[in-house]
Amino acid sequence: MKRRTFAALLGAAVTPSPAVQAQPTSKQARVGFIEPGTQEANGPFLTSFRTAMAALGWVEGQNLTILDRWIENRPERLPEIVAGLLADKVDVLVTAGALVTKGTISAAPGVPIVFVAVSDPIGFGFAQTLARPGGNITGTTNSGVDLLSKRLQLLLEMVPTANRVAVLTDSNDPGGKEYWRQTRDDAIKLGVTPVQVSVATTADIEKEIHGLAGRADALLIAFNALTVANRTKIAALALANRLPTSCPLRDFVVAGGLQSLGASLANEFRRAAPFVDKILKGAKPADLPIEQPTVFELAINLRTAKALGLTVPAQLLARADEVIE
Repeated sequence: MKRRTFAALLGAAVTPSPAVQAQPTSKQARVGFIEPGTQEANGPFLTSFRTAMAALGWVEGQNLTILDRWIENRPERLPEIVAGLLADKVDVLVTAGALVTKGTISAAPGVPIVFVAVSDPIGFGFAQTLARPGGNITGTTNSGVDLLSKRLQLLLEMVPTANRVAVLTDSNDPGGKEYWRQTRDDAIKLGVTPVQVSVATTADIEKEIHGLAGRADALLIAFNALTVANRTKIAALALANRLPTSCPLRDFVVAGGLQSLGASLANEFRRAAPFVDKILKGAKPADLPIEQPTVFELAINLRTAKALGLTVPAQLLARADEVIE
């Protein structure tokens, strides 16, 4: 059930720009959409973007063509996919996550890019500043790294006996090392031992989570393309191995994870549409400020808590935006 909005715990964020009121031109626009996961797992995110574009007057089959491409968790496919989209003469590229965005920048110089859910666009070298990105790129961040300390605290509220917390990161993801460093430092400050678990493939995920038996009391999952695409598998493996999970998105909790704190990924894709709309009407990405989320959702799965033999504190339930019973 839906609860009150979980207030943003971070500093001031860039306020999203209002939708442009002018109607789209009659030009048949071509937008390339590149997602790192699989269409089966992450298809709803494309639907969110498509719906938001339609609300702005861009309707597929009339004045818009969306060429959707899926990396399917195989980064080596990216150069070929980008080359194909360039051959199809796309006007704008929408990229999901840091891994896809990084590869697309180098493979498509000069083509406008709108990225979605990149945790640190300045640190990764994608943009000069949030207010004026520069170059041919802009988009939305998800503040994933900034939430790690709070996520760890919430996990320990639910599992106060946890002494060792494993941190699941993707070795291919540009933000993986920072996720590990930040969580390691936060865990030490809170008096728990961090355990690094680095994966690169779906097969690695299964092997490493099974291998945590006796090594960890809980699992904190980093936000990246690989974990998002495998959220259902991760939730099932963690439950089978009696590992309470801290997840970056409510989508993990819906799939069976224990708890999550993060911005809505579906909303991140909706927020990408106004950027694309403005660029198609002549705006330059360099002049469009990168937007940060202002609302973060706390979700808890009571079924999973019960299966793990955990009692969720009443005060934590009262703070939740969504409780799955």
